[in-house]
Amino acid sequence: MNERATPIVRDRYITVVGSVGFAAALAAASQIAVPIPGTSVPMTLQPLAVVLAGLWLGPVGGAASMILYLAAGAAGLPVFAPVGPAGVMRLLGPTGGYLLAYPVAAFVAGMLTNRRSRVLRRMGAAALGIAVIHVGGVAQLAVLTGSVSRAVVLGTLPFLGMDLVKAVIAGTLSPGGNDRAHL
Repeated sequence: MNERATPIVRDRYITVVGSVGFAAALAAASQIAVPIPGTSVPMTLQPLAVVLAGLWLGPVGGAASMILYLAAGAAGLPVFAPVGPAGVMRLLGPTGGYLLAYPVAAFVAGMLTNRRSRVLRRMGAAALGIAVIHVGGVAQLAVLTGSVSRAVVLGTLPFLGMDLVKAVIAGTLSPGGNDRAHL
């Protein structure tokens, strides 16, 4: 292997290991689920882990880690929040739209930043990634409830404040220098 190929192999190795690591971190974040009265959608740390994956691994690695997480959950591994049906049935229920939006959200967060992004840009990228999760969640809730306005009331309004805090945390914890594996 020549010297030019070494950084590329190293970046790919870091991205693969990081993808597995963020899928595991998301599984752990999923286990802390706080029920919200009046809605079947719990408050979790999942949106934070999703956008951090995109910000740290870049769009492709971040999305890959979310796809790995979804595949593990759909196969029946106990990675989803402890409230609700197991396996692929979770993807069809009230939280399925959020879950299915995770790869897109990680991709968006990773795509909107680069190796020189300032913290406010990273926070904005995280906020837009979390907004993608909300769009997916509201879309599925609207199908299940028959009402977009009801879906917004049940699936977005109770979470906006904490999700803004998660975006600030993600932007602060994400790299801003040349230390990100970005393929």
